[in-house]
Amino acid sequence: MKNALLAVIAFALGGGAVWYITKDRGGNAGGAGASAPAAAAGRPGPGGAGAGGFAGGGRPQAQPPLVTVGHARRDSIFDVVEALGTAQANESVTLTAKVTDTVRRVNFEDGDYVESGAVLIELTNQEEEALLAEARANLDDAESQLRRLEDLSGRGLTSASELDVARSRAGASRARLNSIVARLRDRLIQAPFSGLLGFRQVSPGTLLSPNTAITSIDDISIIKLDFTVPETFLGSMTPGSRIVAKSVSFPDREFQGTVRTVGSRVDPVTRAITVRAHIDNKDKSLRPGMLLTVEVVTAERSALVVPEGSVFQVQNRAYVYRVDGETVHQQQIEVGGRRFGVVEVLSGLNEGDLIVVEGIIKLREGARVRFEETAVSESTSSQGSAPSSTADARS
Repeated sequence: MKNALLAVIAFALGGGAVWYITKDRGGNAGGAGASAPAAAAGRPGPGGAGAGGFAGGGRPQAQPPLVTVGHARRDSIFDVVEALGTAQANESVTLTAKVTDTVRRVNFEDGDYVESGAVLIELTNQEEEALLAEARANLDDAESQLRRLEDLSGRGLTSASELDVARSRAGASRARLNSIVARLRDRLIQAPFSGLLGFRQVSPGTLLSPNTAITSIDDISIIKLDFTVPETFLGSMTPGSRIVAKSVSFPDREFQGTVRTVGSRVDPVTRAITVRAHIDNKDKSLRPGMLLTVEVVTAERSALVVPEGSVFQVQNRAYVYRVDGETVHQQQIEVGGRRFGVVEVLSGLNEGDLIVVEGIIKLREGARVRFEETAVSESTSSQGSAPSSTADARS
């Protein structure tokens, strides 16, 4: 039974193959017969040259690809060292009292900006004011006695020793008065410098002691920015180097500053050194404690640059397509740093060389290209207005 079934299947497959071969031969014969009358009538057959719509039966020639070109140019570029830094106030202190006494008056509010010498807190001073009045009276009496004795001494009516005693008494009274004035001044809490006050921690009637915090004051007209860099960049960190700082609080702003101090020691654990920069903060946008990203500008120089999109890699070599008339040639170059969409060219090109900026994926060595003069000028103009490039050295 099994053998009979296999025989039936084989017979069916053989019959189908014979039918398919016979049908194909008949279709080819019919197509050949149909083309003969068309040729005799002088008309193009279905597969003739006229089917494509081009006279003479020739294939249309492809036009050279359209590319955008630009010139290699010189620009001022620089390397940068990137780091993270913490902002600090130029001057910062927590105000406390020198003596223990109660608060009589508070002359500021939270967040006030005060000038140097402004009186912020007045402590009770009734006893000192009474002592001040007594010291002034004693000084006036001593000075009156001194003037009388000086008048008598000029007429020879008193001894020199009495005059010396009167002078000593007047000097002691004056010193006593100055001491009381100093004690009164200790009961006035003044701003040591101009700055921004923090939150008020005391109220009228509070008993102050030398350990009691009154408020904080920060001079933020200049921000000190401390950051660390690896010791490999120690030679690049020189006072006067330009820095650019950014904060997530102001994503569209760049804060310019300069390096002021390089630390005297390298941390033996992290192998990093601390650098301090100063940033002008006249608008008081930056506050102490903020985290900033820092870019230290180093090795500023003039170099030949090309757009980054014009450079392509073949293995470990870099190339550009240099335009020579209407053809392009692969030109090997040596690249330096990459930043802001441009590449520093160390060798392989000259200033003013015309290169392909866009469309390099369609090209090959010796290919013909099309470009318009307007494309050249626009490309050159846009590249000239691009930001200066940098070679990025990340910390």
